[in-house]
Amino acid sequence: MMAKYLARIVISGAQSIGKALAKTVREEIEVYREAARVHAAQSATNFTPSKTDAALNGMTLEEAQLILNVKDVLDRAEVEQQYRHLFHINSKTAGGSFYLQSKIYRAKERIDQEIKKIEALAKLQAKSESK
Repeated sequence: MMAKYLARIVISGAQSIGKALAKTVREEIEVYREAARVHAAQSATNFTPSKTDAALNGMTLEEAQLILNVKDVLDRAEVEQQYRHLFHINSKTAGGSFYLQSKIYRAKERIDQEIKKIEALAKLQAKSESK
């Protein structure tokens, strides 16, 4: 009698775990598909900064990220915080150099330019999806 209840408990637990596992796998597949869709959309519109962008602006996006020490250019709060901090500590009154200040300014300018591109791309995609 006790073995019968124990077997039911084990089977019920196994079914619950199986359902949870299947749900997790479906969610992971959906996330993967969404990431692939976003990547394809970015590739189709040549989102990545080109060498001509770097030549025109004098700085690549990667250089700008390194100068401001930010990982994600879309995190505006972090970019703004790093910019203000670095710009302030490199002011002449703080014993810094104008050269470093100008590099920091150009890095922020380059990141802002990239954000504008991303926003314009998002608007275009939103318009095309709404049609």
